[in-house]
Amino acid sequence: MMKTAVVTAGTGGIGLETALGLAVAGFAVTVVGRDAERGAGAVERINAAGPAHPARFLSADLGSLEQVRALARTIAADHAASGEPLTVLVNNVGAMFAERQTRDGVEASFVVNHLSPYLLTELLLPTLTAGAPSRIVNVTSGAVAVAKRGFDAVEPPGGYYGFHWYGRAKLANLAYTLDLAGRLEGTGVSVFAADPGGAATGMTDGTMNDPKIVSPTLRLLWPLVRRTFERSTSGPASAAARSSITAATDETLTGRTGIVIGAQARPVAPHRAAADPRVVDAVRRLSARHAPLAPS
Repeated sequence: MMKTAVVTAGTGGIGLETALGLAVAGFAVTVVGRDAERGAGAVERINAAGPAHPARFLSADLGSLEQVRALARTIAADHAASGEPLTVLVNNVGAMFAERQTRDGVEASFVVNHLSPYLLTELLLPTLTAGAPSRIVNVTSGAVAVAKRGFDAVEPPGGYYGFHWYGRAKLANLAYTLDLAGRLEGTGVSVFAADPGGAATGMTDGTMNDPKIVSPTLRLLWPLVRRTFERSTSGPASAAARSSITAATDETLTGRTGIVIGAQARPVAPHRAAADPRVVDAVRRLSARHAPLAPS
């Protein structure tokens, strides 16, 4: 039976390299993105590698929860009609904003980095379960280490600092990932987090030139922080994609779940805060409140 994979934000950077790796591994790959022209280019590049199955593109703005719902309906309907399983879902989407923005009235970083992949995953769980054994791969980040850990509200009190808000949203998603792995134990759906480390991508290029994205305390160390960040994001996206590809395909992970695959494409310990029951419970409630599975 055909193996299929969906890769969000798969038209460039780490997402495209992930899609390429999965296509070469024998998957029929669907890449999701906002821009049809970039989508066509991604499909052309994937198909030029001579995969066993041609790639396709689906258009969706993953910063819009309504478009995420529509995307989930399309994917589920396509798999129901074809009878092919959904083997792998890679939630690769991510974004960091220098200035505070909103999507659907909610702080944008939390929407894009957590609520969007959370909602897409939850809506596709019936399809993934029907296609088991299957895998969910959520892309995380080392930025969780600088995240505020309060999740009583979408936004913590205090000023907006894009790097910390990005890390907080990724922490929420990592806590959700580990929680989901426990929920799906025994269903045949394995859940992994993949940390790509760093790479030069559209999200990082130029973003870290603005010291306002970090808190005033960290800003005092800005020259050191920026140099460290630039070194860590100087590698190619193809190397950063290895963790996601490993999580999606490595046969030694069969039957395992709730594992973080680090930048060296090997299991690593998850950040401690992501397994804190208080964080997990708060993220669970916050997600259900702002991205309900049945829209009102």
